[in-house]
Formats: sequence, structure tokens, C-alpha cells
Amino acid sequence: MKKKLLIYYLILLFGFSGQVYSQTYQLLGNPVNTTGWDLVSNAAVDNDFIRLTTDNTSLYGAIKLATPITLSYCDKWKVEFDFRIDGNGTAQFGRGDGFTFWYLANPPTGFVSGGGLGIPGNASGLMVGFDIFNNTTEGQMSKVHVLYGTNDTAGNNIEYNNTPGSTFHSPDLNPTQPFVGPNFKHVEVNGETDLTNPTNWIIKIKIDGVLIADQSFAPSGAAAGMSMGYFGFSAATGGASARHSIKNVKVFVDKVPILNATVTPFVCTNPTTGTGTVDLTSFNDQFVTTPANYLFTYYVLGSSTPIANPSSFVYTGATTIKVVIKDPSSTLCDNGDGVIQLNPTPFAATDASLTGCNNNNAGTATFDLTTAALTTVAGCTYKFFNTMADLTAGVNQITNPTAYASGAAVLFAEVTTPQGCVSIAKVTLNIHPVVVVNDASLRSCFHEDNPSLGTFNLSNAAVTTVLGATKKYYKSLTDAVNSTNEITNFLTYDAPTGVVYVKVFNTQGCYSIAKVTLTVLAPVLSSVLQDKIICIEDKTTLDAGPGFNGYEWSTGATTQVINNVGVGTYWVKLKTGDCIAMQHVKVYASEQPVVTSVDISGSTVSVFVNGGTPPYQYSMDNIQWQDSNIFTGVTRGETKIYVKDSYDCEPIGISITVPNLINVITPNGDGVNDAIDYSALSNKKNLEIGIFDRYGYKLFQADKSNRYVWDGTNNGSRKVPTGNYWYTITWNENNSKNTPIKFSGWIMVKNRE
Repeated sequence: MKKKLLIYYLILLFGFSGQVYSQTYQLLGNPVNTTGWDLVSNAAVDNDFIRLTTDNTSLYGAIKLATPITLSYCDKWKVEFDFRIDGNGTAQFGRGDGFTFWYLANPPTGFVSGGGLGIPGNASGLMVGFDIFNNTTEGQMSKVHVLYGTNDTAGNNIEYNNTPGSTFHSPDLNPTQPFVGPNFKHVEVNGETDLTNPTNWIIKIKIDGVLIADQSFAPSGAAAGMSMGYFGFSAATGGASARHSIKNVKVFVDKVPILNATVTPFVCTNPTTGTGTVDLTSFNDQFVTTPANYLFTYYVLGSSTPIANPSSFVYTGATTIKVVIKDPSSTLCDNGDGVIQLNPTPFAATDASLTGCNNNNAGTATFDLTTAALTTVAGCTYKFFNTMADLTAGVNQITNPTAYASGAAVLFAEVTTPQGCVSIAKVTLNIHPVVVVNDASLRSCFHEDNPSLGTFNLSNAAVTTVLGATKKYYKSLTDAVNSTNEITNFLTYDAPTGVVYVKVFNTQGCYSIAKVTLTVLAPVLSSVLQDKIICIEDKTTLDAGPGFNGYEWSTGATTQVINNVGVGTYWVKLKTGDCIAMQHVKVYASEQPVVTSVDISGSTVSVFVNGGTPPYQYSMDNIQWQDSNIFTGVTRGETKIYVKDSYDCEPIGISITVPNLINVITPNGDGVNDAIDYSALSNKKNLEIGIFDRYGYKLFQADKSNRYVWDGTNNGSRKVPTGNYWYTITWNENNSKNTPIKFSGWIMVKNRE
């Protein structure tokens, strides 16, 4: 190592507050993640490696773990890393000086003149140097130096430290393992306890899988008393220069997380023997979360002999127990020492009280007597009695202390510590005041689509005035008592008329149950508003009736009455309180009467009507009206008949034909009254003419084939005898109703015999 180095000022480190969690400290990634590490001086991240120095003279760089590692109780540990030394060096001295991996109690925080490989004078711990400059010949070399001690030789150069049993110097490895080159070389450093001499470490060093060192090292100098240290790397250049780089660093650590550094349990001594017994292993879970994963060793402070029976340790006075905790699965250990401090103290339980809930005014509360704060001593056992006499006699012990039902009372407890110390205390049972509730009722408007249902906001039920109360809602009393089937949509609860139950809790968790009656308000409709029948051309008035808080019609009107209403369907929203009911009403057009048939007998016309609403009125001029359906003295020819019903709507009218009446024919061929000719009616629908004798025998049927003409013969074959005959004529008028017309009468036929 080149000793001609410039003086550097002390570089202060920024501390890292590390949590004690299991992990492997690493320098990995691209760029390298340096969380948990401190970079010193010229050291810097350069992509996927840490550059300790650049290829310049008189530089110093280091990187170290921010938190110290304790190896006091470790059987073995391991560190891996890759290194590269390259660069052009200087014309005078070439490349130098090299770098060091170390575990130091006092790591470098800056460079002091004379420190070789970045290790300042008086640094104590384990140092593994990779040296490329021969200070004797001032030439190049590749040697490994190991020192387990203090760097206090001349020039502070471990190259010259030859403390027996604490140092190692390899031969020059340049021919086979040159340290300088463009590629990274892999290093493994393993340490384990030398079982033949437990204060020593056996250190094994491999470079690219080749074993370089394997021997036992005894701590010397200040390293002999070292309890913890920092892992790290450092490099320096002087008159010679080189770039020193490391990467892929893995410090294998499985740290035991110590929860409490010191545990001070309550312990007492038996007044008779003056001693006490404690199970030291019962405190293991106060040091680590999963004691089964670790190995525990216990020592009386000042003694190097483990306690042989820690589960039944006997003590007399104040005693300090040192607890060593090891992880058997770890490669590198970091075990803080736990302490159990035993300070025997006279034991006295303290009186306590419990307060329970008189739920739903049941008269009793259920107490867990074991929760009474009778002592802070862990692991005590308890016996409870109703009277002091029972406790003294050891009879009638309460057998269900975790669920003891009682009113207000005073009980007695016998408390025994794990060391067998006994004390007696009172437990006073108190009852919280009853949660005051009252039954309530809620009303809701009906649902339009289902009038039997309403929507209730159950939280509006005024069941209590208790401040800070919380409520839960249930469909039945059984559900409320058992806290099952809770109504979760209590703000918008749809239900018919009925009841629900409210479980009201105060801030102490006590409860009472109240009943809430639910009433669905039925729709209130108008008894005045009724359907109407009017003439289709008329208008009417709709009246919703008085007594409502508001009206809203389908027409947009907001009055009780709406006028000028024609035929159609209407609705009105009727407001009663906060509820609104919709009522529909119809205005029908009256049914018009229909003339079903007309009978004409001579000059008498009889009109037959159906439909509409009787009574009917009849007219032949739409001016003069009569109640009778019979008109007499009706003039022959085309005429019109009008009919209207009781609604007095626009009348219906039909046209009829009253045929010309011929009462006598003389079929003698003289051309005068030789035949009855009704061919003038041939344009009528379904026209039929029949001639009958006095016995009802049809003598003749007039139709299109005979041109609706009868000449006094029997179906056109022979003349009928002189006499009176009857005729009927039927047809349908040519109107929309095809009104049937019947015309009948008699006729005399005079034939010459």
C-alpha cells in the first residue's frame, strides 16, 4: 500500500435509525439501493456497483452498514461480494492501493494520513485487505491480509501487522489470481466459532471459488473486548491510483427482534422459607413474538454458567438474569441480550369493583369475575366466594366466575401468585342504571303501487333520551334479545302496519328494548267525486269535494272543482296531511238510442227503439216531441223520424218510406187498378212482399223475378176469388243502421167470375 497519502478532514456520517427486523443487508439493483448503508467521502453509486474511489491519487471512500451488528453469541456468519480494481494508475507508481472488507467497532468516518487500504490507525475488529501495491518494492502485487485486532503498527498498515494468532498474509496471487482487471471477482468470507477456543473465529476466504485462507484467528488488542461492530468496505489511493468498485454485497443477517430489553416481573418470597421459584421461560414471549423459533439460554449476571433448570429457578433476593436469544436457522446472528430482573416484593391483592349491565331491566348483570383488577402480577390464579366464611372454610367456591349472574353484591377473592404467595381481596359488584326507553309509534304514507306498505325511517322513533345512545332494529322481540336478523335498512324500511323492536345501547354497552308500532296510512279518497255520463257534445263539472289539504288535477288545475270538462279520463291528487292519494274519474259519453225497427200500417207508423237511457221521446220534425212511439196520419212518401233519450242529447234521425196504399184491385185487363205495383221500393235492401188469404196462406211472393207486381193470381197461375187479402212488405232502410221497416195492410180483389 502506498503510504504517501494526502491529509483528509474528518467526514461525519449521517446516522441511520434501523428497525430490528429479520433481513439480509444487501447492496443490489441498478442503480444500487443503499438504504441502510452510509456512503463516506469519495464513495458513490455508479449504476449497478459502488465506486469507492475513482482512478485518481489521494482519494478515500467507504461504505458501511448504518446499524451495528452484534456477533457475541453467533456460531457462524457469512458475507459475499464482488470487487473490481481497474484504471490506468500513475506513471510513477502504477495502480494502488487496494481495498478492505471489515467488521469494525470504530469504522472510518473519514481518512487520516497514513491509513492503508482506507483503514485509519487504531481501527479495531476484523479486517480483510485486498492489497495491490507493494510498499517495499513499490511494485504491483495481489495479496490478501487479515487482521483480527487493532491496526496500530507502524504506518497503520495491516500489511506489516504480524500479531501472532491474529494475522494472515497470503502469497502474491498475481500469477494466478490477479486483483487488477476489467472483470469483477467474487469473494466469500465465512466466520464461525472455533469450538476448541470459543473466543476465536475460524475465517475462510475464497476468491472465485478458490480457497485463500482457512485458519483460526484470536482477537487481539481492542478487538478482544469488542461486543458489536459495523460491516463495511473502504479503499484509498495515494501516489498510486485505481478505481475500486464493489457490488452484489450480501451480509447474511437473521436478527432476533428483541421486544423488551428488560422484563421486571412481580415476584415474591415465601415468608416461611425466604425463597421463591419462578419459571424464567414464561417470559420468553416478552422478548420475541414466537419463542418456539428461538433458543434461550439464561445466566445469573456475573456467571458464565447457564442456569440448568430455568423453568424452576429458585431465588432468595434481588437477582438479575441475563437471557441470550439465538436463532438456530440463522447464518449470521445479531442477538441483543435480554434481562429478567427479579426484585422480590411482598404480595398484596387490591380490592376491586366490577360494574355490569342490567340489560332490559332483568334485575341482574353477568360478570366476568376474572377481569377484576385484583393485581398486576401475571400468571395468578383466582378463587371467588360469596362470603368470607366460605373462603376461610374453602367451601361453596363460585364455579362459573367468567359468567356469573348477580345483582349488586360483595364477593371475596383468593389470589395466588405463580410463586405461591396468597392474598385476599374484595370484589364489589355494581349495576349500571337501567337504560330508560319508551315505546313509540311511526306513521307512513302508503305506497302507490302497494297501498298496504309504507316506508319508515325507524331512527325517527323517539324511544329514548339517553345521550350517546346507539340503536339496532329487529323484526321480533326474540331477534332483538338474541341480536339476530338485524334490520340494516332502518332508514328506508318498507313494511305493512305492525311492530318492530329497537335495542338501545348506552355508552357502557348496556341495553333495553322498546317496541315501535308502525302504521301505514291508507289512501283517503273523495266520496263526492263520481264518474259522469254526458252527451258527447256537452261539457260538465268535476268536484273532488272539501276536506283535503291540496288538489292537483291532470288538467293542471289546483282547485277543488274543475269546469268545462268534456268526455275523457281524469285524475286528481288529493293531499291529506303529508300523504297524497291519486283518484281517477271518467266522464262517459251517453249511449245513443238506436231505432231497431219501424212498423207501418196504413198511415200509422210505430217506431221501436233500443239502447240509450229511457224514457224516449219521438218527433217527425225535430221540433214537436211526444212520448208515444206511434205516429198516425203519416203522409205517404219519404219522411224522417227523430228519437232522443232521457239525456236529451242531439237526437238521432232516420229516413223512412211510407208506400202509396192501394186497397182495391180489379184485375180485368182494362188497365185500371189491374195490379199492385211496388216496384218503386225496389231500391230498398232485402225488400220482400207477401200476399196472404184470410187463413194465412201465402198466395204470392213478390220479388225481383216478378218486378214486385201482383196481378191478383195465385203465384201467377190462376186468379184468386174476389175477397179481402192481407199483405206485408218488409225492407231495410238505406241508412247506417239498416233500420228494418214493416208495412202491412189489406187489399180487396174483385174478379169477375
